[in-house]
Order: sequence, then C-alpha cells, then structure tokens
Amino acid sequence: MEYKFCGNSGLKLPTLSLGLWHNFGAIDDYGNSREMLLYAFEQGITHFDLANNYGPPPGSAEETFGKVLKNDLSIHRDEMIISSKAGHLMWEGPYGDGGSRKYIMASINQSLKRTGLEYFDIFYSHRYDSETPVEETMMALVDIVRQGKALYIGLSKYPYEMAKKAFSILNENKVPCLIYQDRYNMFVRNPEEEMFELVHKEGSGFIAFSPLAQGLLTNKYLNGIPKDSRAAKASGFLQQDQVTAEAVEKSKLLNSLAQDRNQTLAEMALAWVLHNPYITSVILGTSSVKQLKDNIAALNNPDFSAQELQLIDNILKK
Repeated sequence: MEYKFCGNSGLKLPTLSLGLWHNFGAIDDYGNSREMLLYAFEQGITHFDLANNYGPPPGSAEETFGKVLKNDLSIHRDEMIISSKAGHLMWEGPYGDGGSRKYIMASINQSLKRTGLEYFDIFYSHRYDSETPVEETMMALVDIVRQGKALYIGLSKYPYEMAKKAFSILNENKVPCLIYQDRYNMFVRNPEEEMFELVHKEGSGFIAFSPLAQGLLTNKYLNGIPKDSRAAKASGFLQQDQVTAEAVEKSKLLNSLAQDRNQTLAEMALAWVLHNPYITSVILGTSSVKQLKDNIAALNNPDFSAQELQLIDNILKK
C-alpha cells in the first residue's frame, strides 16, 4: 500500500481507504463486516471512513465499527485514521439535520459514543446547509478540534463558492481544512471544473468516493440488472433508471480496454481515479472480502499510456 501526504499537512493517507456507507449496518451480516475491516487493515488500509447516518439504520455502521475496534483492533488505534461526518438527516425534529452548531456538537458526541472513541482523526461537515450561516458551521468544527474531539477537519460536497468561504474561515481560525471529499469517477467528473484547483491551492487533500459509480463501472451491469444488485432494490442510491443504455454501452467499451490491460473494469476505473495527481485517496465501498481483494488489485497496474487515457476520454465523450 502506498501512502500520500494529505495536502500540505504531515498526515499520510493510504491511496485506498475503506468506506462504511453500505454493508456495515445492523441489517448486514456482522461476521462479513468484521472480515472486511480486518482484511482491509491487514492489507495496509489504515483509513476508515464513517458518517453518523451510515447504516441502515442510521448510526449502526459506527456501532459495527466500534464493536470490531474494541474486540479486534483496539491495540492498533494509533495506527489508524478514523473519520466521521455530520450534516444529513440523523434524527427527527428541528435539530437532527443540517449544519447548526447544535446539530454538529450533538452529532460528534453521539458518534464518539457509538464508536467508543475518545476522538476522531478527521471530522467532516458532510454537506453545505444553505439554512445555516457557513460561519456557524465552521466555528463548530473549529471548536471540535480545540476541544480535542477531532484532530483534523474535513469538508464534503460543498458548492465551489461556499467551499471557498469555508476554507477562508477555517484558515483565519488556524484550523485549516485537511481534506475535501466528493464524488469522482469516470462518469462524474465535476471536480475537474474548479474544485481540484481550489483544494490544491488551499493546501488540502482530495478524497474521492463512489469511484465505481455505485457499480456501473464494474462488469455487474454489462448484461442486464442482476436480481441481487443495488439497482434491483426498491430503495437505494443506484436506481434502475440510472442503468441506461448509454452508460452500459460506455461500460462495455471501457471493459474491452480494461481487458487489453489485463484488468477488470473495476480495477481500471479505480486506477484511473488514482492516476489523477489531485487525488490523495479513494474510498472503496465493498460487500465482501473477495470484492475488496479485487479492488485492491487495481494497485497492480496503476499506470496509463497517453493513448489509453485518450481512448478513455473518447469513450466517455460519446
């Protein structure tokens, strides 16, 4: 596993991190979740990405992680980077969502209790809340660091102008933003427009989530929608109408190129994200140790020729 400095900080992150967005909730098999966490750590994945609302139900992914940490990994706490977030709906009522100081402070206290941690290495504002002054949200994050509840601060999915303002407030208060997190993959390239440059200018790292486009950039949907896939479920973040003929056609062409590189489509898609010099780390979302092994294999062939990169761009522009 390779480790890269996160922006201008002295903190290194593994190029591959493990996210607990899916498959680590109370509805999931605990034994399988535990196996993935232990295998990831054994392979040098030292960064584990959580949020207060991950599950389902919300909060249960933090509880699962806390249980594995207590039972299996507690002696390795200082070898790990553990992050969590607050910003999306977590509980009912006026104080269970958004970016208010009330919600942020209550959220980190709850998250620390669920995970059994004394502090998080990174704590994020999970989204920009247009109903709360960004100054209020940022000062809550500043105070979280000053109180010792987190070592570093991160931002996730902020619009460009609000991110710029947030960076400025954090810098003024001597608690700079360590890392910015957003969706980035072959099909979603929005950060290339402005965000990469801003994050780099501010001296922060960039961590990408959903690098496989919720499974669209794997061989899973090349020949229809499997019954056990995310898109086959009635609820979830990948719906059947997103598995379009256009997306499938592009995936088939990309898969052919991946085969020429002796890779799976997923391995090539991950390698493509990691090839971007602005990327510090990529968050993997896996449902089994086998899938985790397959994703880690992307590190075996990380380089692209100029011709391959041009071919990929031509496919994506079709």
